[in-house]
Amino acid sequence: MRPLCHFRIGAAPASMVALCAAIFVSGALLSAPARAQVAPTNKVAGDLLTAILAPTTPLLNWATDLLGVRYVKALVVSNSTDPSLAALRAAVLADGGSVYYHFVSVPALSVVLPANKVASIAARSDVQSISPNRLTLRMASTLEYTTGAIAPGVRTYSSSLLGGSSYSGLDGTGVGIAVLDSGIAWSHMNMKGPTGAPRVVRAVDMQRTGDATGSGARSWTLGIDLSALLAPGSSLLANLEAAIGIAGLLRTDYYGHGTHVASVAAGRGFYQSHDSTGIAPNASLFDVKVLGASGTGQLSDVLEGIDWVIYHAKQYNIRVMNLSLAAASTETYLTDPLCRAVRSAVAAGITVVVAAGNFGKNASGAEVYGSISSPGDEPSVITVGSANTKGTVSRTDDRVNFFSSRGPSRGWYVDAKGTTQYDNLIKPDLVAPGNKIVGALGSDTLGTPLEWAYLPATYPVLSAPYGGAWQGWNAQLLDLSGTSIAAPAVAGAAALLLQANPGLTPPLIKAILQYTAQPLPGNFLVEQGAGELNIEGAVRLAKALRTDIGTAISTGQIHAGDNLLAAGKAMPSPVTTINGQTFNWSRIAFAGGSHLVSGPALFTRYQPMYDPGIVWVRQNSMRTTVTYWPSSVTPNFYVESITQGPIVQDQVLITPGVVWATSLAGSSSYLRRTGLFIPTATLSGWLINGSGVVLNEGVVLNEGVVLNEASC
Repeated sequence: MRPLCHFRIGAAPASMVALCAAIFVSGALLSAPARAQVAPTNKVAGDLLTAILAPTTPLLNWATDLLGVRYVKALVVSNSTDPSLAALRAAVLADGGSVYYHFVSVPALSVVLPANKVASIAARSDVQSISPNRLTLRMASTLEYTTGAIAPGVRTYSSSLLGGSSYSGLDGTGVGIAVLDSGIAWSHMNMKGPTGAPRVVRAVDMQRTGDATGSGARSWTLGIDLSALLAPGSSLLANLEAAIGIAGLLRTDYYGHGTHVASVAAGRGFYQSHDSTGIAPNASLFDVKVLGASGTGQLSDVLEGIDWVIYHAKQYNIRVMNLSLAAASTETYLTDPLCRAVRSAVAAGITVVVAAGNFGKNASGAEVYGSISSPGDEPSVITVGSANTKGTVSRTDDRVNFFSSRGPSRGWYVDAKGTTQYDNLIKPDLVAPGNKIVGALGSDTLGTPLEWAYLPATYPVLSAPYGGAWQGWNAQLLDLSGTSIAAPAVAGAAALLLQANPGLTPPLIKAILQYTAQPLPGNFLVEQGAGELNIEGAVRLAKALRTDIGTAISTGQIHAGDNLLAAGKAMPSPVTTINGQTFNWSRIAFAGGSHLVSGPALFTRYQPMYDPGIVWVRQNSMRTTVTYWPSSVTPNFYVESITQGPIVQDQVLITPGVVWATSLAGSSSYLRRTGLFIPTATLSGWLINGSGVVLNEGVVLNEGVVLNEASC
């Protein structure tokens, strides 16, 4: 696992080129025809099967030889109705393996197994899929102005007689953002609040917690079962919390990626002449460390980090989670453990924002489609690509960065007939500024130049524009680029929307951000999604809606077609002016993974697809159900388990009055520029001019999609 950052520093030294190559190649997702494939069984991931069948044990972090026997570290996802997975754990031990961790966000075990026993475990009826414990990868103010965070109705700045600045309006106050990354330098000035107190509420180190060493055993130890469900108030939970706590350490971010990501989402940087303020500069931050000093980590650590956030979400009001990292997975979103985990987080009410990846072009400069990383290929999350603002606050010259990963998603599986099926979901969902974005530089608690994190210490050119080592301690800045840096801008925007309207659900936030985005000229749907982030428009739309939507959904007090507007409110004008430039909203939202919808009815009437427990893809749907630990003191507070099953038949997902735009885009053809390859601005223009199909009876799932379409 690595963060998805990208460097553009002119003539780079050989060491820099080598690092960039490692970032791009080690995590790159090739399109399916270009990848040497070994067809997986219905349950075993292709890369795991390849390692099992290889003549010699490959050099992978999740495979090794012990006394002449090949072993693999894997994530076994179960479909058992037993929350303890007792029978499955016993089977792993009986086959000579170990169980290192039992996850909550996905019903899965982190295990070690002899390679020749994977098939027998996969054959069990209580096993849904087996994936390797893959390496995960990092994805690596002007920002406020270009995104519309500084605008009437959002927030404004004022200057004092002493030359200082302050602002009023939406700043993320009261909303928690969890950053799963390499750590956050909590003592940096950008991470402090108005009183000077740090805004990092909790800092936890999840490295190796999903592996044997997290429980004090040596890695690759066999014949042990360390898994247990962590009940509230239990000694097991107390011991884990004590073991992972890293508050007050002299250094928490040895790599420097997480600190920058956190500052883009929520940095408070107007105290110095070069304003590096992020999008939600007073949001509460939660440092969930899942990547180490080299910017890498294990998939199991990320899953355990997601578990931690889900468990504590209501305790700390964590409403947003940012993952600027990825794993190179070819699995379908249906079985990929990381996709399933973030899907569970969404079902628990957490808006999950992820980086699309930095694999948009290959070594020869050709565009690569189908290069979205996991978990960016999960339909329920907000997947963010990178836009190049050309260093200006004007949006007229903004374009999608060459490195930003393109869709569609290309996860795949083999069906019961032996046919390979590809997900082909529309991704990314939108783009945000991600080119040479200034943010906080990670160091120790004093911020001394001799103790900088790896990235700024190794590549001083990144901090040179701001004075390099001569910058004030704990106030140092640097530039980074990548979808890693674009994603937290959207995470910060989600925090502002939740501050403006706490009743929003994750899928409703996604629809708002897409509908109000600005289509960039010349880029396709699979390059920019619905367009570039527009916070001004998104906030206006969020403020027009009821503030009890989430509660009404969870208690069953809202139904398809019910009024969604707040009392006395109407749909806002679908145009925005930022820095003197007025533009139309895209008026596009993605539904069902590969469907396009539009029209005011998306927000004037309740659409059941806004239920965070529903995931709808083409003609299939599923419901993710969150179960809480019983408690008479704080009911529905701490998550015990999360299960996934089919949705109830005849479920209405979209109501009459919504504009169906899928047929308007046409079938996908790169040469004809239609379907997935239609320019977003073209499709948006057609919708603005009244094209599209107005649904008479909405969309109902019952043996497929039923459409009663009016004429265009």
